[in-house]
Order: sequence, then structure tokens, then C-alpha cells
Amino acid sequence: MNILFLSIVRFNDINDSGIYTDLMRKFKLEGHAIYVASPAERRFKEATSLSIKDGVSLLKIKTLNIQKTNFIEKGFATITLEGQFLRQIKKHYQHIKFDLVLYSTPPITFSRVVSYIKQKDNAKSYLLLKDIFPQNAVDLGMLKKTGLLYRYFRNKEKKLYALSDYIGCMSPANKKFVIDHNPTINPAKVEVNPNSISPREMEITDKEQAEIRATYGIPLSATVFVYGGNLGKPQGIDFLVEVLVSNQASPNAFFVIVGDGTEFPAIQEAINKHHFGNVLLLKSLPKEQYDRLVLACDVGLIFLHRSFTIPNYPSRLLSYMEAKMPVLAATDKRTDIGEIMVKNGYGLWAESGNLNEFNKNMAVFLKDKDKLKEMGVKSYAYLLANYQVSNSYQIIIEKLDV
Repeated sequence: MNILFLSIVRFNDINDSGIYTDLMRKFKLEGHAIYVASPAERRFKEATSLSIKDGVSLLKIKTLNIQKTNFIEKGFATITLEGQFLRQIKKHYQHIKFDLVLYSTPPITFSRVVSYIKQKDNAKSYLLLKDIFPQNAVDLGMLKKTGLLYRYFRNKEKKLYALSDYIGCMSPANKKFVIDHNPTINPAKVEVNPNSISPREMEITDKEQAEIRATYGIPLSATVFVYGGNLGKPQGIDFLVEVLVSNQASPNAFFVIVGDGTEFPAIQEAINKHHFGNVLLLKSLPKEQYDRLVLACDVGLIFLHRSFTIPNYPSRLLSYMEAKMPVLAATDKRTDIGEIMVKNGYGLWAESGNLNEFNKNMAVFLKDKDKLKEMGVKSYAYLLANYQVSNSYQIIIEKLDV
């Protein structure tokens, strides 16, 4: 099959690890022809380009900044995105007859592109729903339901759902939310197709762990809690700061935070104010270096804003599981990420804002090293059984009668 994948994730190399590159690589390994359309954001100072790498066609389309930018530019970039994608796809992929168009949210403004491919080629369409917008912006106080922007994006969302032959949701709660809040959708086309990866063998020796910790000034005897990923309003970073402040005198806990986003300065300000002796904040690291650092840590952290009414399911969970780590989460009550990890024995959960409950969960990992290791084993086992990219591939391919 000829498959067109639309994404706002920056694609440089199909061999990079990630939920989308891993899935595209799986399709390629199964003999399908892969065509990717992704942005070349303004901040990278790149022109639109088309290249072939390892047999995969990569169309990079010049756009405004979509990620790691202010809300105004992000909003305008999202509005103009589908026009930019449509023009370049018509120009560079006009001669290709696609059998399947795959796309993820964000953004929800790909409806014209999807409609064009479906009409031109009679292609099937599959939405990988990773973000429920604009409701998430309403939850965070960025949009009002009475506003023009909300109505514009909500209409775009409805069109994209209607155009999609199938919608793959990240979790059961995610699926239920989509069906309950979109009564015009046929529930039969909505299914669970979770975030997934091709797990790599990731191991380090005790000596390597000691060397990595020494490099970053992390005590060898500490239980290290690591957070990696975006540091923005959706993550409820104010609660992360509360956790750091309340544990600054803990002799055995150490926090490693690696990421960037609009709330990075808030963490830096807290560090400057409180002079934490057990917090390491890094703005960014090369992927390979970050993966090695994670292997030298003990517990993965997930934070989500307490105001969310939509059930998010952060993909950063998978990097922790791949490293055979248990997970400590503080989220809203709507997502089922905490319920799933607790039920299957690989993590602990507290509602975001409940500092007492969060610290009680932390204490479990600080006091019981055997429990920590046991949960880490269960974490990796659950990843292999439920979040492998081969599962996601099979879910999609079964819908296509091939």
C-alpha cells in the first residue's frame, strides 16, 4: 500500500525512536510505501524540501512555529497549517495514489488535506487521536466556549472526526470521552489504539550507572525521580514545584527534570529562590544522552494539570517503561493512566494538587527498593504486552481489507 502520514512532529530520520517513527518503520518493514508530510518550523530556518531517506519519502513543509512558542503564534500556525500542507502535497505527491492516509492530533486542522486525499484516491483514513482540542485549551483557560476561536476549532474537530473512517484512541477513558461528547460519530469506528513503540534493549551496568550519576552530580545512594518532556501549562508545573519544595530536605530523594516549554522559567525561578540541593534541571539533551540518563534513574514522573476534563495519556510513559522503571503520576481525575498503572502493578497515582498523597507514594519508593525493582519488572512486561508498535500496526491493518 501507499501510505501518507501527516504529522506536526519533526521528521528527520525514520530510524529515530518515537511513537510515529516506530509505527512508520513497522509499515515499511511490512512492505508498504511510506510518504511523510511534516513541518519545517520557522525557528529551524529551513525551506520546504522533499527527500528520500532509507526508502521513505520525507516532505518537510515550511510553516510558522507550532511547538515551543507562544499561544498566539501557535494558534495562527495551526489555522494556516492545512493550507500549507495541501499546497505542497498537491505539488509533490500529486502523482501518488494513496491507499491510506494516517494522521494524528494535534492538530485538528487537517480536514481539507484528508478530504482531498480521500476524494482523489478513494483512500481510507485513520486518525490517531493524541490530543482533544479545543477542549483542552478551555480546561486550561486559554479559550472560552463562547468565543469565536473555540467555535472555529470545534467545527474543525467535528469535520476531522466525520472524515475519519476510523479513530484510534489512547485509552478506554479516551475512547469513552470521544463517543460521549460527539454523538454524531458512529461509535463502531472509535477504538482503543494506544501509544506504542518498538522497545529497545536498554541496560546499563552498576559501574555505568555510577559513572552517569557522577557526571551529573547525582548521589549514588539516592532514589532518583526523573521527569522528561514538555514543561508547559498542560503538565501543571505549579504542582511539580510544590513537590520539589516539600521534598527539598529529603536526604534520599533526588529529582532530575529534563525538558523545555513555557513553564521552564517557573522551575528555574523556584530553584534560584529555594536553592534546592536535590534537583537537577536540564533544558534539553540529545536523545541518546537523555536515554542513558534515564537508565541511571529509578522512578519516572508524570504530571498533568488538575483542571483537565479530557483523559490525556502522555507518551513519555513509554520511555520510562522501556527503561524498566516504575512510574509515579500526579494527574487529573479524568484520565485513566493512573488507574491502569496501579491496577497492573507498575506505578502509583495521586490527584494533582494532593501533596500529602503524592509524598506518601514517594515514600513507598524511598523505603522499599525491592518494591521499586518489582514494579519496574512489571512496567516493562506491561509495555511488551500492550504498547508494542506491532499491536498498533495490526489494529490499523485489520481495517483495510488487505
